[in-house]
This record gives sequence, structure tokens and C-alpha cells, in this order.
Amino acid sequence: MFRRIRPDGFTLLLIGVVVLATLSPCRGLVATGFEWATRAAITLLFFMHGAKLSREAVVRGLGAWRLHLGVAGATFILFPLLGVAVSLLPDGWVSAEVKIGVLFLCALPSTVQSSIALTAIARGNVAAAVCSASLSNIAGVVLTPLLVGLMLHAQSEAGGDLLGAIGNVAVTLLAPFVLGHLSRPFTATFVDRHKPLLGRLDRGSILLVVYTAFSAAVIEGIWTRMTTGDFAVIAVVDVLLLAAVLTLTTVAARLVGLPVADEIVLVFCGSKKSLASGVPMAAALFPAAMVGIIIVPLMLFHQLQLIVCAVLARRYAERIEAEPALTHAPT
Repeated sequence: MFRRIRPDGFTLLLIGVVVLATLSPCRGLVATGFEWATRAAITLLFFMHGAKLSREAVVRGLGAWRLHLGVAGATFILFPLLGVAVSLLPDGWVSAEVKIGVLFLCALPSTVQSSIALTAIARGNVAAAVCSASLSNIAGVVLTPLLVGLMLHAQSEAGGDLLGAIGNVAVTLLAPFVLGHLSRPFTATFVDRHKPLLGRLDRGSILLVVYTAFSAAVIEGIWTRMTTGDFAVIAVVDVLLLAAVLTLTTVAARLVGLPVADEIVLVFCGSKKSLASGVPMAAALFPAAMVGIIIVPLMLFHQLQLIVCAVLARRYAERIEAEPALTHAPT
């Protein structure tokens, strides 16, 4: 049981970076240098995301279009609707800043690596998972800032200029992503040979963004603005969001008669939110002083989804091992 609930190594690193930013936040010229380094890291990160995206893997899974629509619906319709429901709660229950963080969490695309890994562990349709997760991340570069802007505008929160935010994301995230993918004829061999190195780059970029964001937030007084009650509320909201989406995607998959292998894809890809995409997007969409607070719900949700879905993946695998014919049920 302890192995199932203990934080993964990367989550511990994130906590360490938050502690470091709290004890020794970067200021002045050092902070400016970190901001430029953060922008460069985000640009490189999304360039490499584009370079890693294999068109062949996406094409192989495109046949399951109903499944991909289901994942997209869970990611960009169901989650945002739940986020709006949370934002309608009284401010005495959920603070305005926490609401913004929850709305941002709900607008994010699905993960790629963990969705595929958990689908494989659960004996699901891995090719379809690769396609669904990849398409979700591509769509998220455009849809996430659009959804965040619309939801914040509808709730009259401090969302900033929608067109300006989308333009910033287009320059910072979308353009490097597209250029990276177009570079695949020249970079594919290097990317495939150095996946561990690129994984460290991925995590290093996120840690850099988190340190820079929390440094600005600490200087602005994040620990006086957020109470223990706020963290408890975030934990409860994250648990309820994940439980609701896992339940609804499972029920939907069974109502439409998806085989278990495809149900696994819908449940895992449709319930995930990407920390790797979310942290850089937050840095591109929001003022530096707001980013630290806004990504707290995402950081907690990241760990929660790994714990819960790892348990579910094992149960799916045991079920399929007991009844192998389930993976080939008619659609």
C-alpha cells in the first residue's frame, strides 16, 4: 500500500524546488535571467515535443475515431464543465485564486507518456492511446488558452487579454512545436537515440519554470495569501474531479459498447492532465506572480492521477488476464 501512495521521484523534486523557492527566491537581475532562461527552456521543450511526435504512430491509431472524439470530449468539454461548476461555488468555500487554478487545470490537454504507459500496463489499445494523447496535446496548444480565456471571462476573473494570451502561446509554444515536428526528417534519429536525455530535459524545464514561478509568488506573498484551508479545498476538489471523470468515462465506454481495450484508453487518456504542458502554458498565459498559485491544483492532481490510475491499471490487467476475450468484444 505504501508503494502505491508514496510520491514519485519527480513529485519529490517539485516539492524540493518549491521549498528552495520559498527559502531562497530569485530576485532582481537574477530573476530576470531566470525568466529569460525559462522562456528559452519552454521554447526548446515544445520544439522537442514536436520532434518526438511520430506521424506513423498517430496514423496507425486514427481508425478509432469514435474513441478519439470521446477522449477529446472528456478532456476539453467534460473537464471544463466541471471546472465551471467549481467556479460557481461561493468564494467562502473556494477562493477566487484557487478557482482560477482549477479552471486552468480543467482546460489542459491529456498527458502522453503516463497515459500510454498506464494503457500498456492495463493491456489496453496502445496504438489508439498514442494517437489520442498526441492529438490531445496538439489540440491543447490552441484550445487550452482559448478555453481558459473564455472561462475566466465568463466568470469575470482576472484572465487578461484573450487574443494577447493566444498570440503569446502561438509564439512561445505552437510555433516551436510545429517547427520541431517539421524537423523530424533531420532530427528523428537523434530524438529516438537520446530519449532518456530528452526526458531529463523535459523534467528540467518544468523544474526551472516552477522555481521561477514560485520565486515570484513567494515575493508576492503566496504563503500569506494561501491558507491550510486552501490546500485542503484543492485536495478535495482534485479528488472529486478525478473521481467524476473516471466514473463518467467508464460509464460512457460501457454504454456505447467499447471493448475493454478501448475503454482503458478512454478512461486513462480522458482523465489525465499534463503537467509537462500545463506548467509552461501557465507561464505563457499568466503574470509571473500568479503562476505559482495557479499550478498548485495541477501539481497535486498530477500525483493523484498517477496513484489512482496505477491501481486501476493493475485491476484492468488482472481482469483481462482472467478473461482475455474481453479485449476483442464487439464495438
